[in-house]
Parts: sequence; C-alpha cells; structure tokens
Amino acid sequence: MNTINPEKLYHSKWTAVRPRNKEKHFLVTALERDAEETVVAVVLEAVYTRRETTLHWQALKDDDTWLMGWR
Repeated sequence: MNTINPEKLYHSKWTAVRPRNKEKHFLVTALERDAEETVVAVVLEAVYTRRETTLHWQALKDDDTWLMGWR
C-alpha cells in the first residue's frame, strides 16, 4: 500500500497498473478540498490524451491499480 501525504499530491506523477485507451501515465492537476480545507479528491490528467478524471485521493493508495511515478 502506497503511503501518501494528501497535501503533497499536487503535480505528482502516477502510472496505471492496467492502462486503458493508451492512458498509462497521469499527472495530478488539481486538488479538491472540503469546507475544512482537507483534500477529498484529486483530478488526474492523462498525459497521452489530456482526459481528466476525478477520484478520491485515497484510491491512489491501492498498489494493484496505481504506482507512484512514471514507469
């Protein structure tokens, strides 16, 4: 399981373990916060297609789906 500090996710790089539609490498382009300013979600942008996806930041902890950095 990846250990992640949600405050340091902005501009971090991620690799999808099982790429879809040639989308393997992603960059965190935005952090979504709640009323208390805690991070609740991240916006991932696929490097190849520029498609954006929003997901809960804790989903990045799953080693079976995401790897830190670009590999």
